[in-house]
Amino acid sequence: MGNHAAANNSVVLAESPSEIGRLSEDVIRHLVDSFYTRVRADSELGPIFERAIPGDWGPHLATMHDFWSSVMLTSGRYKGNPVAVHLRLEGIEPQLFGRWLALFDETCRELLDHEVADVFRAKASRIAESLKLALFYRPDRPWQRSAP
Repeated sequence: MGNHAAANNSVVLAESPSEIGRLSEDVIRHLVDSFYTRVRADSELGPIFERAIPGDWGPHLATMHDFWSSVMLTSGRYKGNPVAVHLRLEGIEPQLFGRWLALFDETCRELLDHEVADVFRAKASRIAESLKLALFYRPDRPWQRSAP
């Protein structure tokens, strides 16, 4: 089965959840590129990303392709340290992870079939929570978990 567009413009990646292994690098690339187009246009996230990546987005997108390939396909291509990168970002706040997840959710729902979108969203939620904990958790302050 090859990737094909359904009537609702979703990329159909699997006919059943057991076929999620057929997820491809091309689908990941399309999802990442579409998602970051939304991020750049977003009134909350766009300015933070523009400060962090003021010029050529090619290297960042390539890194994100590698990251999601490693997460979803266990390719091992990503070799970075997301916590260290995010620690350097100016203007990042815990509530922005909710906005990031909302945009990611919208992108997944538009581009992927239901089962594959659910897997991506679950991974993204765990990643966001881990980053928030690493960046903002302090044992002397109460912690509010993100909604699943």
